[in-house]
Amino acid sequence: MEDNYKIRVGITHGDINGVGYEVILKTFSDPTMLELCTPIIYGSPKVAAYHRKAMDIQTNFSIVNSADDAQPDKLSIVNCTEDELKVELSKPTPEAGKAALDALERALQDYREGMIDVLVTAPINKHTIQSESFHFPGHTEYIEERVGEGQKALMILLKNDFRVALVTGHVPVREIAQDITKELIMEKLTVFHRSLKEDFGIDSPRIAVFSLNPHAGDEGLIGTEESDIIIPAMKEMVAKGIQCFGPYPADGFMGSGNYTHFDGILAMYHDQGLAPFKALAMDEGVNYTAGLPIVRTSPAHGTAYDIAGQGVALEDSFRQAIYVAMDVFRNRVVEKEIHAHPLRKQYYEKRDDSDKLKLDTIDDED
Repeated sequence: MEDNYKIRVGITHGDINGVGYEVILKTFSDPTMLELCTPIIYGSPKVAAYHRKAMDIQTNFSIVNSADDAQPDKLSIVNCTEDELKVELSKPTPEAGKAALDALERALQDYREGMIDVLVTAPINKHTIQSESFHFPGHTEYIEERVGEGQKALMILLKNDFRVALVTGHVPVREIAQDITKELIMEKLTVFHRSLKEDFGIDSPRIAVFSLNPHAGDEGLIGTEESDIIIPAMKEMVAKGIQCFGPYPADGFMGSGNYTHFDGILAMYHDQGLAPFKALAMDEGVNYTAGLPIVRTSPAHGTAYDIAGQGVALEDSFRQAIYVAMDVFRNRVVEKEIHAHPLRKQYYEKRDDSDKLKLDTIDDED
């Protein structure tokens, strides 16, 4: 990849009744963003113009028929929706769900055809987007099926060096314990370890693993998942060279600052990992989908219906999502180049050094 290459960032508009367009337009109101990448929004020019006018955001964009037509120094929009799309701010509507899915499907199609390099998704409403073609609990699972090429996805929430991944994602709490298996933990640790190395450039990642039960089960008094499942899984991964530590009780791990000693944290379930993460890093947190060929990120927040249309949504998380997508893309390019032409292994015969000059065989000429 050339040093001056501008990464083509595909952006889906998400739920049009939330804060998606607000944070997108605010992000690119800073002209320096266009110096870093070529952004292409998959959505609706009319809806974008509506949000821009409603909140008086000074961001210009160009309408293009295809991502191939996007200009390097402009914010472009590919129309993926019906012309008469109605915006109803702060309301979940079927029309908004369909518009979100139409944009996502078009963006993934263009990714498969090589028109964009990375994907950044604005928040969706997981209920209104459901349809015959979308029957998933979220973006992650849908993207895994569409472009995963058989690989397993891993949700990572991150801010700078603070990274939290999940063993189980969007599953009901009552099903968590039965879903957690030794094999699943090993699978997630493998993907997490590989992502930390290849996507974030960490040579020897250190991963902290949370327990499932309070106080790590208290030696079996509050549950045996730690001794029966989590610890055996960790032992096997350590034997394979993956540095994982724990399992640690989740309640005091963040507040004590212990998370700063690790490159990543593997939580057992959604709220166990994400609740403390968002308490510490909500404004600039990024959701990254690891483990897949596509580089996909999104802001850590949701549709934020409660503030939609008020002009008060912060774009920091969305901007960071773009930065992370570009960083991971570059790291993957470097990693690929490093391993493209590995040095040949050299083999040497063990020589008999009896022919070496021995000082004690030399006559003293003095």
